[in-house]
Amino acid sequence: FKRSLRLALTGGGNHNSFGVPSSLLIPPEIDLPFLDRYARKKWEDVLHFVVSSVGYKSVGDGSGPNKGVKELLIAGRLVDRRPNGSLGITQAGFTFLLQEANAQVWTLLLLWLDVLGNNKGSGLDPVDMLSFLFMLASLELGRAYDTNALTEERRNMLPSLVDFGLIYIPQHKRSMFFPTRLATTLTSGGNSLRTISEGVTAATQSAQTSQQALGPLGGGGEQAGSVVIETNYRLYAYTQSALQIAVLALFAKLNMRFPDMVAGRLSRSSIRQAINFGITADQIISYLAAHAHEQMHRTAALTNKPVLPPTVVDQIRLWQLENERMKTTSGFLFRDFTDDRDYLDTARFSEEIGVLVWRNDHARMFFANKHEQIKDFLKTRKRAE
Repeated sequence: FKRSLRLALTGGGNHNSFGVPSSLLIPPEIDLPFLDRYARKKWEDVLHFVVSSVGYKSVGDGSGPNKGVKELLIAGRLVDRRPNGSLGITQAGFTFLLQEANAQVWTLLLLWLDVLGNNKGSGLDPVDMLSFLFMLASLELGRAYDTNALTEERRNMLPSLVDFGLIYIPQHKRSMFFPTRLATTLTSGGNSLRTISEGVTAATQSAQTSQQALGPLGGGGEQAGSVVIETNYRLYAYTQSALQIAVLALFAKLNMRFPDMVAGRLSRSSIRQAINFGITADQIISYLAAHAHEQMHRTAALTNKPVLPPTVVDQIRLWQLENERMKTTSGFLFRDFTDDRDYLDTARFSEEIGVLVWRNDHARMFFANKHEQIKDFLKTRKRAE
């Protein structure tokens, strides 16, 4: 047992604990920068789809995730299908955008495991799937591994992992696969992965920086924020990232765009729009605080005041409360009755059939959510007269 355990932990013997390296010649174009660009593109397609579900059209060239990933996001209620057939981000979807990249990947993988676990016809064992994911996390970034050494069940998992950006399979060499940084950092602390709160602006940076110690999908510490918010609710974001601009458009009205900056304003209508998407005031405040510009942090430290202007924070919460206080009801207003008897009889009838919402006896008017039976009642009274 001791010998077998040691072999398993070190990848020796025929346990294949850390995969089987491929003996085929690796194409010269597949290197770490290539894999990082590929993983970033795949993952940002997922994030762009969640953000673009509110109708914001990105200026990026992303084609979006495939149909299976879109259905998974809908099944996980990160994106919701509206009654009119369109898609919209949910509160869980906005929380997903605020997570670290490592947590985002695990959120999607756990949704995937849950969906396949409930599908008895998939032929995949969730326990074996999870074991394979942990094996991927132990593989060496940039090395090619043999797909033929995998079991049939694990080979069936590869197309989905390609869609998520966790592995890359060359079109002309299907018998090998490369784990990307998204896969090899699944069990790490997450600092090696780019996060929205740390580096969403790095989305458009050149992949040549991947050879540096930080890596293109990660950050070696917190990067400076990009958002400046003023007491008059004006907002400025120093970013070129289409993804971050799309996130800001969820709760702010953006009206100007420059090569490296966008400008807009928080308003009652923009916050109400965000609340209708399921985003809460606290989530908006947390996002603004996480992305606050370094100058705002310095000013707050010197003046011993909060990073975000208290007037802005309070107003965002008030706009949410205002939206929660008011409840709209569609219906019909009945007024201009000839006398009190006509009004009282009609109002009493609407109350008896359960369609009366509001009434004002002094003004001789009432509001009902349906009118068909009331209309017939009035016609009957008129004929009787």
